[in-house]
Amino acid sequence: MSANGLEVFDKTLETTHIWLKEIMADIGPDRQVAWKVLSVVLHKLRDRLPLGLAAHLGSQLPLLIRGVYYDQFEPGKLPTECNSREEFVAEVAEWLADTRPVDPDLAVRTVFKVLSNHVSEGQIAKVREALPKSLRQSWITADEREPVDSDA
Repeated sequence: MSANGLEVFDKTLETTHIWLKEIMADIGPDRQVAWKVLSVVLHKLRDRLPLGLAAHLGSQLPLLIRGVYYDQFEPGKLPTECNSREEFVAEVAEWLADTRPVDPDLAVRTVFKVLSNHVSEGQIAKVREALPKSLRQSWITADEREPVDSDA
């Protein structure tokens, strides 16, 4: 029997906890901070992608995480400018300023790694290709623990 009355809710909660545990393994054992890191990096990533690609990525996210991904979504403004990893990380830092100190570069790399662990390899390749080269180099795939440069 379902703990929450619907199996779909149980599954999305279970999957979300798995993602948060992976984030906490890198940034520390605070579930609320992990949720904030996940939501901020997902928003910043989503806003840099062309609309179709942003929607395709969203379709592969677990239901609960998909909800935060689309929170405050403004498709008519996509994609926003992002010319470098430094610019992306600076925006993440700005949005994480209201929580305990978290290295924004680590936050970005961690969420990218979690996405690589749980989203199809083909979708991740398309998302990476849509990003500036310097930001692509921060992406760690599920198969490796070193940053990936897809131009190589």
